Amino acid sequence: MNTQEVFASPVCPEVRRIKPSDLTDALREGVTDFWRTLDVFADPFSVAIIGVLYPAVCLYLLDAHPQLLFPFMSGLTLIGPFAATGLYEAKRRQELGLDASPAARGSPALPSILALGLALLIIFTCWQATADSLYRWLFGPATPMSLGGFLREVLTTSRGWTLIILGNAIGSVFAFAALSISVISFPLLLDRNVGEAVAVETSIRAVMANPLTMMLWGLIVAAALTIGFSLCFVGALIAAPILASANWRLYRKTVQ
Repeated sequence: MNTQEVFASPVCPEVRRIKPSDLTDALREGVTDFWRTLDVFADPFSVAIIGVLYPAVCLYLLDAHPQLLFPFMSGLTLIGPFAATGLYEAKRRQELGLDASPAARGSPALPSILALGLALLIIFTCWQATADSLYRWLFGPATPMSLGGFLREVLTTSRGWTLIILGNAIGSVFAFAALSISVISFPLLLDRNVGEAVAVETSIRAVMANPLTMMLWGLIVAAALTIGFSLCFVGALIAAPILASANWRLYRKTVQ
């Protein structure tokens, strides 16, 4: 008999308890599936976003607003689930034995996906504004002259460490909010005929049923993407398909 604990609501899919070992299994399967998920990059839009737009914004911030570079790069993880929608759909179609190429993909859930993506974009924008306000509160309105000068100021002064501590604490709140509403909802919208309200509720219940495991998953995703983006975005091209495939596997393990 299956003794795995299941949580349900009257209208939403059931969610199961998962363990940290399930994260290991999901990541292992993500690495195994790496080459199969690369066909998403045949889509010029995906290549333009990951390979051109993000690096261009980072270079601009590096030159004009270095204090916003880390909030921007870390904040990309907030909208990562939305950006990974194409990879989720590729995984779903592969499971069904369908053509997973970008030209063959499409989903009736697109309006719900866009609405939820907009919600994540709002969270991302609020995080950027909060990070900028925190910096200005501690350092004043002047923009740092260079990235090196900014790093010296942050790492060698008390107000710099206050920025690090408060920034990470506040960022964690934004990250947990984004994780709660999105970690399960995007795969669920693609996989089943549910609306965004049901998808978000299911995602929140999955996080509440597995808080430590889901927070660990969020840390893994944030660390992998931050490192990937730091390596001139080349690492992100490797990490993104692996994490998306792993998150799809995690969805399968969590939602009944």
